[in-house]
Amino acid sequence: MDRVDSSRRALCAAGALLLGGCAATATASRPSPAAVAELSSTGKLRAAINFGNPILATRNAAGEPQGVSVDLAREAARRLGLPIELVLFTSAGNVVEGIKAGKVDLAFVAIDPVRAADMEYTAPYVVIEGAYLVRNDSPLRRNEDVDRAGTKVVVGKGSAYDLFLTREIKAATLVRAPTSPAVTDMFLAEKHDVAAGVKQQLEMDAQRVGGVRLLPGRFMVIEQSMGVPKGRTAAQAWLSGYIEEMKASGFVAAALKRHGIQGAAVAPARGGS
Repeated sequence: MDRVDSSRRALCAAGALLLGGCAATATASRPSPAAVAELSSTGKLRAAINFGNPILATRNAAGEPQGVSVDLAREAARRLGLPIELVLFTSAGNVVEGIKAGKVDLAFVAIDPVRAADMEYTAPYVVIEGAYLVRNDSPLRRNEDVDRAGTKVVVGKGSAYDLFLTREIKAATLVRAPTSPAVTDMFLAEKHDVAAGVKQQLEMDAQRVGGVRLLPGRFMVIEQSMGVPKGRTAAQAWLSGYIEEMKASGFVAAALKRHGIQGAAVAPARGGS
């Protein structure tokens, strides 16, 4: 009897695992009514698109939004069977305020513990780097040299870099630009010591303004995820399955390539390395 019972228990466990795997696949491809309802509070999917991070979104020659976040939002709307409205922002801080004010149903934001108070995250879909920019004649040579008394570091207000450096910087002073794309110009105009931001954005700025250089390496790694307003757990659950599928299928990698994005990598699968 013990052997029979053990066999039955093994069969039941195997069956449960099989059903669980099927359920996980279904979660990604067939959203529940609760998930659809949470992502369509106004009858459409309102997706926040942040032009403050060029890895996620830019404008094409016609001025229309394009980028990996735009592609992911449109594909999510298609699978949900919803019309989409792209709600445009110029900074990550404004996106977070839009989430808190109920102006959007879906956002593309960097994972940060401060923001977790107002939203539910998926696992990341891309990983990007934060870097420092200095003038060519700056005495600063390493990222570790930045956090010193008297050093002024310009960051985009409310950006992932602002939140991270607010926690990590001990001696230097943070100066906040209104948006991330305004960081380099403010750094130069006000003669501050360092500009901090998305590595790719700073590389573009360096080509544009001249006379500046990036410090080697990075001071942080930023995990970009999808986020929904706090408490919308059905939406978060479906989007979590969706984003894993988009990474595994090559959709995210293809979008990065299609939009000519360098300096970003597809995030590993949940639980991967």
